[in-house]
Amino acid sequence: MRVLMLSKACVVGIYQRKLEEIARLGVDLTVVVPPSWRDERGDMPLERTYTSGYRLVVNPIRLNGQFHLHYYPGLARWFDPKPDVVHIDEEPYNLATWQALRLARRAGAKTVLFSWQNLARLYPLPFALGEQWALAHTDYLIAGTEGAAAVWRGKGYGGPLAVIPQFGVDANLFRPLEKPITGRTRTLGFVGRLVPEKGVEVLLRAGAQLLERGLHQWRLDIVGGGPQRAALERLAGALGLSEHVTFAGQLPSTQMPAFYRQLDVLIAPSLTRPNWQEQFGRVLIEAMACGVATVGSDSGAIPDVIGDSGLITPEGDVTALSHALRRLLQDDDLRHDLGQRGRARVLAKFTQVQVAARTVEVYRALTGESVTPA
Repeated sequence: MRVLMLSKACVVGIYQRKLEEIARLGVDLTVVVPPSWRDERGDMPLERTYTSGYRLVVNPIRLNGQFHLHYYPGLARWFDPKPDVVHIDEEPYNLATWQALRLARRAGAKTVLFSWQNLARLYPLPFALGEQWALAHTDYLIAGTEGAAAVWRGKGYGGPLAVIPQFGVDANLFRPLEKPITGRTRTLGFVGRLVPEKGVEVLLRAGAQLLERGLHQWRLDIVGGGPQRAALERLAGALGLSEHVTFAGQLPSTQMPAFYRQLDVLIAPSLTRPNWQEQFGRVLIEAMACGVATVGSDSGAIPDVIGDSGLITPEGDVTALSHALRRLLQDDDLRHDLGQRGRARVLAKFTQVQVAARTVEVYRALTGESVTPA
């Protein structure tokens, strides 16, 4: 079975492990990526990290960073030889999706769309019409969460649909320390875009409440970039947190396992907005795989991802978040128990092997072919 995948997300090296697992299941896989992808954190160049068993090819991209409008000049050349399945790792309402879907239909290939969209957003023309056209002409839809699946069913998609996360975690790479470090300052962590909806301001104010209650033996490491960084640094100073908070900037994906392993708690304090709510929170499963206790707000998919392996607080509630952090900083047994539960949950639901296998099942359903593991 020959599969062509278009995925700007796969510029991230650790995400490429899923591609190796798909290929290992006997799929003749070609993955088209841009040279880089640009968002609020800056320009993320392609990391060639896990590239065995399949072809990772680079295609120029136009309007890089324009989520709805980017597209790939010359994309048609990757349709020769003709693929059996074209997997479009893009939302149904953007130009790159329409481009790839049109080329796939011209080639007579089956198509799969992937979506994280968990809000029933309404778009102006031409995006609303393009979205409906994409839903009407794709052969299979993969939704990252049940919330995303409900959105597309509500918008009229009646075809086959599977709920599968876009990526899982390599549990051999993301694993706990063999011998946990004791007798050190407890370390809290945040990983993500530094934008208002990620809730870092709430986290900083919760940290200030910890100090007010006399809890000083902790530090907070913030990894990520974005337009809010300078304002958050100023806020940390104004709250008296300068000695407790470090802004580390963006780290290469290959350095993230080591970062998680030095954490005691990972926090995802996301805030729902009219046009966004947390779609999954991948950093949560990465930290959970490393045996790190997690705290998340109740925005979007976070409670479903964490399950019973972490603490959930009402989004935007500074006092509730501060209380949860205080519990975890002071209760070693609770923190250890949640860390163990988190890793078990990832092993049961969120590994790259599982995600790859379920994705290949979708390909088989479309083509009627069986594939032989490589």
